[in-house]
Amino acid sequence: MFRLTAFLAAALLSTPLLAMHCPADMAKIDTLLQSDPPSDPSVLAQVKELRAEGETLHKAGDHSQSVKVLGEALQLLEASE
Repeated sequence: MFRLTAFLAAALLSTPLLAMHCPADMAKIDTLLQSDPPSDPSVLAQVKELRAEGETLHKAGDHSQSVKVLGEALQLLEASE
């Protein structure tokens, strides 16, 4: 019973934490796009598309998917350096 209670408490606490993670990721992407945008136009377009999709998912309340999509955008930006 204790494990179930601990699991439920962790699950309830993780959703707000993910919700706060999304804006930080979006801000990081925005900063990287301004300071050091990818030179490849197709990568730039893909990053912008993923960033917009992440924001839409965040606003819809799907924070776990938003974090995943924004993470993909960050990986593309880091790979293009």
